[in-house]
Amino acid sequence: MTVADAAGRAGSRRGLALGGVAIVWIVLAFVLNGRQTLAVARSDLSDFQRWVNGVNEDLGTDRGGNAVLRVLDGLSSALGSVVSTLQGWFSDAPAGRPVPEVGWLGVVAIAVLVVWAVAGWRWGVLTVLVFGAFGTFGYWEESIDTLLVTFLAVLITLVLGIPLGLWMGISPRVTTVVTPVLDVLQTMPSFVYLLPITLAFGIGAAPAVIVTAIYAFAPVVRVTAEGIRSVDPGVLEASESVGTTTRQRLLGVQLPMARRTILVGVNQTIMAALSMVTIAAFINSPGLGVPVITALQSLDVGTAFTAGVLIAIMAIWLDRVTTQAGERTGLVRSPSRTRRRRAGLVGGAVAAGVAVYYSRLYLDLAAFPERPDLGSPVRDGAQAVADWVSDHGSVVTRPVTEAFTYGLLNPFQALLADSPWWLTAGALVAIGALVGGWRSGVTSVACVAIILAVGIWHEAMVTLASAFVGASITILLALVVGVWMANNHRVDLVVRPVLDTAQTIPPFVYLVPALALFGTTRFTAIVAAVVYAAPVAIKLVCDGVRGVAPTTVEAATAAGSSRWQLITKVQLPMARSSVALAANQGLLYVFSVVVIGGLVGGVGLGYLVVAGFSQTELFGKGLAAGIAITALAIMFDRMTQGWVRRTSPTNQVVG
Repeated sequence: MTVADAAGRAGSRRGLALGGVAIVWIVLAFVLNGRQTLAVARSDLSDFQRWVNGVNEDLGTDRGGNAVLRVLDGLSSALGSVVSTLQGWFSDAPAGRPVPEVGWLGVVAIAVLVVWAVAGWRWGVLTVLVFGAFGTFGYWEESIDTLLVTFLAVLITLVLGIPLGLWMGISPRVTTVVTPVLDVLQTMPSFVYLLPITLAFGIGAAPAVIVTAIYAFAPVVRVTAEGIRSVDPGVLEASESVGTTTRQRLLGVQLPMARRTILVGVNQTIMAALSMVTIAAFINSPGLGVPVITALQSLDVGTAFTAGVLIAIMAIWLDRVTTQAGERTGLVRSPSRTRRRRAGLVGGAVAAGVAVYYSRLYLDLAAFPERPDLGSPVRDGAQAVADWVSDHGSVVTRPVTEAFTYGLLNPFQALLADSPWWLTAGALVAIGALVGGWRSGVTSVACVAIILAVGIWHEAMVTLASAFVGASITILLALVVGVWMANNHRVDLVVRPVLDTAQTIPPFVYLVPALALFGTTRFTAIVAAVVYAAPVAIKLVCDGVRGVAPTTVEAATAAGSSRWQLITKVQLPMARSSVALAANQGLLYVFSVVVIGGLVGGVGLGYLVVAGFSQTELFGKGLAAGIAITALAIMFDRMTQGWVRRTSPTNQVVG
């Protein structure tokens, strides 16, 4: 029996078993519908939730009596002072001055100089336009606050994360210990980080910096470790042969050769930090997240759109600048060009110093001018479009929403949430074991137990229904568009830049156009989740299909295969590990936005997490919802990772 035959038979057996589980589940769910669902009123609290509320109240009234909390408060106070000082210098007027220490002209000059130094003069010119947008749209202070909190969090992350990544790169034992922690950090939806941070640190700019640094920690650690491990073994052997120590090899060989890869990790960390900073507005983080949240809560689409556009511009600018900085790493220049560049930077530094000096003296150069005002027409235009869609577009959007809700979402939600809890739990564990293997089955048991323990089963199943439907649509889009891109170079040239740009925009921003189109419904959150998750899944499928050996494709074509047969019988089966990885990433991305969807009419865990911020008596329920969504994400992450391992050709052995 060949490896392919063994893998095919094993896959057929698993497919039959999965079909059997589905049939039994559906039949019993129909018979036992509405029984033992563990549904409770939103005001009803479990023992765990009441305990969390008690802890929250105790911490709020007597923080000074706990040594650990005193240390945490000291850390928070120190970070808060740093943020306040930076704001006094660059964004907000300190005591005794009507404007910041460095006015808008000085801030722009400093930003242009830094970008010119790391990415080139062309990106310095773009920086002028970007910062001009911050001011002319009417959100200068909020934009600078967002950058300040982002870069302070990134600085903390890099100081702690790069050394840990270096250590992981040279020590398999450290990798074994740290990797599960990083897995959990990257599996947790961003929104879920906020409630435990408020429990430990309270609210404000300092907790926002802390939660942003934690959220952005995993990418730079993983990429740094991978960069160190990927250094050519031949180079390492040559360095060992001349008697270098481990420290000398790390600092003199591995680190310089991994520098470009590490900068990719820095790029990912900055983008993750910006994504979290906007969400951290829920815990009083200053910045652009505040007007977006306020506007979404009041259904002010125009304001949310205007601030969201600036977040998107900032994200794209940061991504392109840091990417360009990485590409320029190690660039060899002629001596004359190096001298000209140094002279230019020195001149730029002098000009920036002059700009800073005059921005401290003259009010017009300190406070950003009120004219031209581009924000008002953009806001009014976006609101007018949203109002028109609400009044006239509902002819199209309402049937789509209703068809999706009643034809797909409600039946699937009924299967998950209205079945007896023990039936759904057993089905999830069985599916986990069949799809991901016995380790995935054990993880599923643990995650199901956690959800039951925190007392939030029914709401978790409601959220799982939305997430699974959103992930299914995402994978369908990924298969269609990804295969199309892989087989059509022109389509790839057009679509890939759009996907690259879409990946840089924080998930928060996608709620705004979805809200304008579909109003406050569950469908709105799912649409935003699909738009956010689709780019990464599409690119994974495209790259996987494109990676199929050309000789295999040529052989299938020569044998008379049609285009459909080539795709379904050759390309997709041989790219199944990439498809499985796309399913994994798509599901995790969908989870992260479905939770945020509680802001725009989403139900289940997302609504409870949002409610935990606004209603003290629901804090425990909100934290329980965060734990439950994390358990769901981990369960399906392990399930799809197990599928990736099983479908990898290197793991398919003869049975």
